[in-house]
Amino acid sequence: MAAAAAIASPAPSASLLSSRSSLSLSCFGQNSKFSLRATPAALPALKHSSGGKKSRRNDDWVRRNAKSSADPDASNEPDSSGETSSTSSSSSSPAASSFLSVLCPLLKLFSSGDPSKDRNFTLEMSTSYLSTLARLPWGSKSIVAPSFPLKPLQLFEFESCPFCRRVREAMTELDLSAEVYPCPKGSRRHREIVRKLGGKEQFPFLVDPNTDISMYESGDVVKYLFQQYGQGKSPSMGLLESTLLTGWVPTILRAGRGMTLWEKARSEMPSMKLEFFSYENNPYARIVREALCELEIPYILRNAGSGSRSTKSLLDVYGSQEVPFLVDPNTGVRLGDYKKMLVYLFQTYSEPATES
Repeated sequence: MAAAAAIASPAPSASLLSSRSSLSLSCFGQNSKFSLRATPAALPALKHSSGGKKSRRNDDWVRRNAKSSADPDASNEPDSSGETSSTSSSSSSPAASSFLSVLCPLLKLFSSGDPSKDRNFTLEMSTSYLSTLARLPWGSKSIVAPSFPLKPLQLFEFESCPFCRRVREAMTELDLSAEVYPCPKGSRRHREIVRKLGGKEQFPFLVDPNTDISMYESGDVVKYLFQQYGQGKSPSMGLLESTLLTGWVPTILRAGRGMTLWEKARSEMPSMKLEFFSYENNPYARIVREALCELEIPYILRNAGSGSRSTKSLLDVYGSQEVPFLVDPNTGVRLGDYKKMLVYLFQTYSEPATES
């Protein structure tokens, strides 16, 4: 299945990712316990070698020809000359891309306006629960004991994209954590990084520093994740095929939330990534992820669906089993109520009001 093509947006004038830190969690390794030591977590610069081709075919996936590796001492700005591999068997669907390009502006006309203002939470939860029902079989539980990657996966996406949703559902099933870089329309940072790394603004875009593979197509991303980290398991029945049928439902019901950068979003990024415990089909978490996308806040996604190891870790470290659960190491704030999360995010990461 094809990934959704990005809607054209002005090239951001802001600088690329600055140095950041995050709470280091050892659940990327064999131990599911958390370490609260703050460590640098800047997006690794991709270091390209000019040696011979290191292509590797792995079913439908192709290893990056110019080999890349995480280099913590390198500049945070990606090498714009690097080519990102796409798949040999899948290409973007013109019909799906065109549909999304038309749908998103229409949804914006019917959206609820200023996302920072008081909301009708009865309506919010009704549409989010219906969205959950539309995708009920997928993105709610872990189906494997995962093989945790040593280095965090990096996912560039935007919340309302149905093809990005497919990848997030797969990550929930695989109990995988990832660094998420929201790429809303009007993005000031992350879309430019994707364009430099891969040559085009198309989403989702996955970077796996563990295997030096990066790729666009959502169906291929899902297959790759299961082959690499699924312990021999396959995606849940219908996960790949259902996106074109019901994957659009949350996008439509949520009226384009999590699609466009909010005009008052703070231009500078937090120095450390927020951490968000969630699972894809949680109706409360969906609303918070929309806000994180509209504010273009990078964060560490800790999938905590039914059967996830993160659930126990969440209890052990933070004394909570609530999902969603938000941790902001920049301020020390920890929240387990989605309404409070919305208020906090928009108050903390919006530009201050100017005096008239």
